[in-house]
Amino acid sequence: MRSGRGFTLAGLLIVVAVMGAGLAAAGALWSHSAQREKEQELLFAGNQFRQAIAGYYQRSPGAKHYPPGLEDLLRDRRYPMPQRYLRKLYRDPMTGAAEWGLIPAPGGGVMGVHSLSEEEPIKTGGFAQRDRALEGATRYSEWRFVFAPPDSPSGLGRGR
Repeated sequence: MRSGRGFTLAGLLIVVAVMGAGLAAAGALWSHSAQREKEQELLFAGNQFRQAIAGYYQRSPGAKHYPPGLEDLLRDRRYPMPQRYLRKLYRDPMTGAAEWGLIPAPGGGVMGVHSLSEEEPIKTGGFAQRDRALEGATRYSEWRFVFAPPDSPSGLGRGR
């Protein structure tokens, strides 16, 4: 009867080890899936900022100006009736913080944003046309969402 207990214990240990390996694999898969979802959120938020900056710039009365800060995209007070280009300031999904890296415009203001995360992205290619500049980036902080007018001499005028 004693030898039967040893086999039962060994069998139970094998089952626990297999379950542990299965749970570890499921955790890695879930983590990978969660990171891909955050990447999609980053693409969405970055493009929302890009479009809002473009709207602010293109609707500038007189000479074209970039917004002084991201808050100006929520409420543009240059008009009698304030204009809104964003409903809210999006959080950076990669860091979870409300803070973004700001890309300064040559004449002042903000012409784009980028994540402050130094993590390595999963997605490195196959981007939509408007996001082609993100291809080959090795960190999320290199995912730059920039608006430059089409006639910009900087070469950024393709709506990156």
